[in-house]
Amino acid sequence: MSLKSLFMAASAAAILIGPAAALAESRTLSGSVTYRERMALPSDARITVSLADVSLADAPAQVLGETVIDPAGRQVPIPYKITYDDSALQPNHSYAVQARITIGDQLLFINTTRHAVFGDEPDATDILVDRVGGEPAPPGPRGRWLAEDIGGKGVLDRVESVLDITSDDAVAGSGGCNRMTGSFTFEGKAIRISDLAATRRACVPAVSDQETRFFAALMAARQWQRDDLRGKLRLLDDKGRVLAVFTRM
Repeated sequence: MSLKSLFMAASAAAILIGPAAALAESRTLSGSVTYRERMALPSDARITVSLADVSLADAPAQVLGETVIDPAGRQVPIPYKITYDDSALQPNHSYAVQARITIGDQLLFINTTRHAVFGDEPDATDILVDRVGGEPAPPGPRGRWLAEDIGGKGVLDRVESVLDITSDDAVAGSGGCNRMTGSFTFEGKAIRISDLAATRRACVPAVSDQETRFFAALMAARQWQRDDLRGKLRLLDDKGRVLAVFTRM
């Protein structure tokens, strides 16, 4: 092919492609993600928001744009922006924004209602996500908790030190060998566990040591912190030092 013919072919291709390319335009969709629960968003959580074609009920949604947000200490509502190709939108199709909050592979929150966009109604770009699984946690430090660390020394395998804080301001549980009961009060982030009484079974030395540390941590506790997203409770002394870390049972 001659140089002149090649130039003419390229020009013709540009004429054919040009109008279609001109129709493609990058646009931005913005909104926010929030949830109802009164809990802090962990620093290692990630928020994924996507724009999807949800026209077909029996097929996976086609994602047209997506953004992953590192909250970096920010709390909800978290703003987002999704960039998408305007030319990818099809007449008579349905579109929605979707959001989820994760830590690693663990799904914490996801939207359970459709947030439609590009329809007859105003775009629903402010997304409310719902917590995945479980009933709402009881208020304050109440609940049944399993110690996973006591005084920074960990715990023994298959030896359960359990703290059960009931709704009537009493505590019960086990140090790992002996059953125990007591009372507790809390106001704001202050806590005091007192009047501990335990059975007197003989325990092997290692279990007895863990139990002694467990009871001492409970008696020394003056502050509490709860992480509902991870299901953790921390007891701290009057100087803010962590005495024990628990996971919800």
